[in-house]
Amino acid sequence: MTRLPEEEHPNKAFGWAARDSSGVLSPFNFSRRATGEKDVAFKVLYCGICHSDLHMVKNEWGSSIYPLVPGHEVVGEVTEVGNKVQNFKVGDRVGVGCMVGSCRSCDNCKDNLENYCPKMVLTYGSKNYDGTITYGGYSDTMVADEHFIVRIPDNLPLDAAAPLLCAGITVYSPLRYYGLDKPGLHIGVVGLGGLGHVAVKFAKAMGIKVTVISTSPNKKKEALENLGADLFLVSRDQDQLQSANGTLDGIIDTVSAQHPMLPLLALLKSHGKLVLVGAPEKPLELPAFPLLQGRKLVGGSMIGGIKETQEMIDFAAKHNVKPDIEVIAMEYVNTAMERLLKADVKYRFVIDIGKTLKTSC
Repeated sequence: MTRLPEEEHPNKAFGWAARDSSGVLSPFNFSRRATGEKDVAFKVLYCGICHSDLHMVKNEWGSSIYPLVPGHEVVGEVTEVGNKVQNFKVGDRVGVGCMVGSCRSCDNCKDNLENYCPKMVLTYGSKNYDGTITYGGYSDTMVADEHFIVRIPDNLPLDAAAPLLCAGITVYSPLRYYGLDKPGLHIGVVGLGGLGHVAVKFAKAMGIKVTVISTSPNKKKEALENLGADLFLVSRDQDQLQSANGTLDGIIDTVSAQHPMLPLLALLKSHGKLVLVGAPEKPLELPAFPLLQGRKLVGGSMIGGIKETQEMIDFAAKHNVKPDIEVIAMEYVNTAMERLLKADVKYRFVIDIGKTLKTSC
């Protein structure tokens, strides 16, 4: 017999959930597991809204399990630790990103790449090893194995830290892995949204020259003056693109909509790398000859392992890399989702869970 969400585990929890593919979120009682010997439990204070939350509440990827509590940019303060926890104590500032479990034994896990583990357990909407469904950070509490907990440095504000746990690591990891983090290199960032604006900030902090490539001419001032990019190209302006052909060592492409690859490949120098971190629903058209002529690469990247996520957070704290955020109340979340659908946010929504989540239905 199926147990109710509030009866699955011993610890009562409360959040907001979508009940069906309408995507409308509303108050929801559920439960969290008891804090195990290697678990860290924490009070959620802030949770970022990621574009994937929007896809998931509406079941646009076909994998959503309802009721669904979104949120994988979760930060807060430790309230309890298991007796075998070594790295965290009550009162610590911590976060959880996109995953809360992996097999810990495959080659990827052994290489600190839990994000590529075939048995990775997502922070929400995923089946946990005990057979129950994971619930995300639009909620009052969170519990996870300490291996998947990230420490938030004291000089990094918690609200700004939240989006780094998804958006931040999504762009930081490919900059590092593909060798696009060397001072003096010149990279392009395609799309100036939640991912793109953080990519610009990390790249500049690494000492890299940055060209923003956008369909929107009205984002030029924002890119150059507020975010510190060096150059700006309008992707629909053929003359602008042609004048920049062969100038970039690499490109981080954050766009999730259909868009042509050919003009981007032309911007790369020989041996240049085009790295996709956005996920368009339909296949992109990839011509072969531009890859052959110049030995160019097209690659991808998806978040990062826990070790690298901690490295990213520490780098952000050291270099004052903070996403531009709009902090909202829990009750505003459905309006925020509508605005996110229209790209009406600069650049990430963060829910103030600690102050605005009313703890009963």
